[in-house]
Order: sequence, then structure tokens, then C-alpha cells
Amino acid sequence: MTAHPTTRIDPELLGSWPLPAADGDKSQKGTVLVVGGARQTPGAVLLAAEAALRVGAGKVQVATARDTAGAVAVALPEAYVEGLPVTPGGELSVTGAERVLELADGADVVLIGPGLGNPSTANLFVSQVVPGLDTSVVVDALGTAFLTDNLRGLSHLAGRAVLTPNTTELAVMLGRGEDEVEQDPLAACRDAADRTGASVLSGTGELHVAAPDGRAWCCDSGPSALATAGSGDVKAGVVTGLVARGASPEQAGAWGAWLHARAGALLEQRGGGYLARDVVLAAAEVLQRLTPSSR
Repeated sequence: MTAHPTTRIDPELLGSWPLPAADGDKSQKGTVLVVGGARQTPGAVLLAAEAALRVGAGKVQVATARDTAGAVAVALPEAYVEGLPVTPGGELSVTGAERVLELADGADVVLIGPGLGNPSTANLFVSQVVPGLDTSVVVDALGTAFLTDNLRGLSHLAGRAVLTPNTTELAVMLGRGEDEVEQDPLAACRDAADRTGASVLSGTGELHVAAPDGRAWCCDSGPSALATAGSGDVKAGVVTGLVARGASPEQAGAWGAWLHARAGALLEQRGGGYLARDVVLAAAEVLQRLTPSSR
């Protein structure tokens, strides 16, 4: 891998790197499958699924804990929601993996990880899903636990995968100290991209996107208020929705990073506190301003 100079993400760059048009009927806009959540965290898949729809995905399916599937379906009536079996602790059970693979067979992109709460249970579940996927995939949050001892676990999806961990999850995945990753997150993203074959989006004060071929992009991560519960689920959902409409993994990562950061800045300009659910709508508004014909 040759490390290329880092490219700054700004409106000029994005204007020269346009997203595929989100036109046609809902099937042509791409189908997303969001897999995650637990008895205690149904909001994670809800935020991610709505974000994917708001940025242009045509159809969204959600596979989540059976205990909360009904509530998710009511909260997001635009989605098909499938209830999966759970462990006694409320986490997704490995016995639901086969059903997830059946659903994934009709999806253009699978987002796996939002709302998974136990690293060992998440590892067991994801390890039974990801190897059977034959579509684009976004791996978020504790979904990356699957890669900790198996960094080549996405090799069969070369050129079709994006990782969106926070820096703590990135450090665990690489077997490094969190302080080390915080000191040079770009190097960590590049290392992860090289070793997994996926594009990687992560960072704190700055967001970095690294592609397996050595290209990299960066932008500021937006105001500190974006570091709120559920914000990462929104970011992962935005990236997934962009992949669904035809963006490459690295393009979805770069556009997703910018949209998420600028959504936070837009909300801060308007004053007052805000929640992750507000970021969903703000990200869609920022996208509309950049690409008026995108919806």
C-alpha cells in the first residue's frame, strides 16, 4: 500500500465527486438491511435506518431483537422489521444468523453492529453472519469485535466494505492502546484499511477516511455536542444509505463524514441542545443544500 497525501473534504471536493443520483423507484435507489440492537437498545437501529432513508436509500429492512421489533416497526413505519431471537441478557442470539443471511440476500448493503451491547456475544453473532454475506457491508460499533482476532474476515468482500468504529473500538480491533490511536488516528485508520481491505471512517477531533489503496481524506468532526448518544448510529446509517444509492465505500465514508459534521454545525448555529434524532434531519438538509436534486 502506498500512502497518498490526505485530501481535505470540503464542498469543492464533494462537487467534483458527485454521488450517484437518488432517482428512480424505491428498488432502484437501493435496499438496506440494518442488523443490530438489543432488548435495551432498540433506538440504535432506528436511528441508523432512518438516516439511511433520509440520504436516499429506497428501502430499509431492520433485523433486531424480537422483544423490541414491534416498537421499532411502529416508530419507523417505512421499514420492514424482523424480530430475531435473543439471549437471556437480551442480546441478538446466534440462532438468528441464518435468517439474517436470508434477508441479506435481497439487500444491496448490510449495516451490522448498531446497538450490539456485549462484545463476546456480538463477536459470536457477527462471525456467523459476515462470512456468509455477498453484498456491500458497513460494520459499525461492536460489529467490529468480529475483526479483532480476524482482520482478514472481510477479504471476500474486497472493495465492498466500510468500517465505522469509534477510536476505542478501532484500538481494540487493532490490538493497540486507545491513547496510541488517539495520538495518530489517521495512521490507525490506514493500518486498519490495509489489513482488512475495507475503507475505514473514524476519529474524534478530526474524522479520517482511509481506503485500502492508501488514499485518505479528512475533515473536522463538527461541534463537541455531536458526541451524544446515538450520534455514531446516525453516521453509520448515513454511510450505509449512500452506499445503497451506489456510492463506493470510500466515497460514502468521505461524504458521510462531511454530512455528519456539518449537520452538527448546522444544529449548533440554530442554538439549544440537540439529540441524535435531530442530526438525522440536519444531515439530510445539508445533503439537499449540496445536491439540490439528490432527493
